[in-house]
Amino acid sequence: MRDGFSRRALLAAGGLAALSPAPLPAETSVGRSRGPLIVNALGGLENPNLALGRQGGGPADTDAPDVDARAIADARSSGLTAVNITLGYVAGPADPFEYTVRTIGEWDAVLRAHPADLIKVDRAADILRAHAEGKIGVIYGFQNAVQIGHDVSRIDTFGDLGVGVIQLTYNPANALGDGSMAPENRGLTDFGREAVARLNARRIMVDLSHSGERTCLDAIAASKAPISINHTGCRALNDLPRNKTDAELRGVAEKGGFVGIFFMPFLASSGHASAEDVVAHIEHAVKVCGEDHVGIGTDGDVTSIDDLAAYRADLAKEVAERAKAGIEAKGERADTYPFVVDLRGVDQFRKLARLLAARGYSPTRIDKILGLNFVRFAREVWGV
Repeated sequence: MRDGFSRRALLAAGGLAALSPAPLPAETSVGRSRGPLIVNALGGLENPNLALGRQGGGPADTDAPDVDARAIADARSSGLTAVNITLGYVAGPADPFEYTVRTIGEWDAVLRAHPADLIKVDRAADILRAHAEGKIGVIYGFQNAVQIGHDVSRIDTFGDLGVGVIQLTYNPANALGDGSMAPENRGLTDFGREAVARLNARRIMVDLSHSGERTCLDAIAASKAPISINHTGCRALNDLPRNKTDAELRGVAEKGGFVGIFFMPFLASSGHASAEDVVAHIEHAVKVCGEDHVGIGTDGDVTSIDDLAAYRADLAKEVAERAKAGIEAKGERADTYPFVVDLRGVDQFRKLARLLAARGYSPTRIDKILGLNFVRFAREVWGV
């Protein structure tokens, strides 16, 4: 997955004043009996090795999610409590609305097939329930809003289908506003403002990841509810369009929102980001936003790719396809993995916690970053 967009999806789809955080119940604030509560604000719950195997000649009968026993076992082993998955249309010639409704149905089927392991998340209490029951909460989220078309009533349709997060744009411009790679940086459109108001009314999270700077700042001003940037880096540390400026980060925090730092190549000028880069971006975000508004949105799966050498050839194809489709971000290259090599697999969250502890972060602050800040934000938007 690169920026939450799998190569298989490219082929299948066609290529207010700051709000005070509500306190959490004492028994769930740390949850040491089951380990910390961990929420990945944008990530995956699939086994990427299955798709790679198909590239070697194994045909796929469907583009349904690759959620197998290993993916679930790895997520459990990592300590993951809940994850915002990307479903629906991102780019390509498929009909955005039809494709999105179909993929929602496919994920509904996955949840029905694994009732002992997975819980659909509709509100903050579902994340706490997942933690208490040792299951994994699944949050339905979009990484583009083109499936709305020009009809805001479709937001109600998606809300009724259980979608909890809608990102306004991907990298290019759409009817709501300019994405991070749109050179004009024109900001939120009138239709975008109408969509933000409808998202607020339906208590769906407004995600500004991938947005252009003006679109992001306009949406912060337009929204009557806290908003989020679920997966990003800090532009002050690496000046790339996919990273957010301090003004954007601060605006989200002042509105009572949430910022998730990703585990992506955009964190380092070399394109080869390390675990230390992730920590540096978290530290900068905490400095700008405060410790109650920062978390993680890795933009990756828990299950590691087994054969990185074989994956490199597949990655080169993916990068070329994204460039051809006009959806790539500055900083993507065939030699930059869309993940942090030394912060992946089932130990990624524990390793991050250890690195933060080594930087002097208290257990309470680490717990906030790992998941409690997202739960606080979810309570404000979705309700208890």
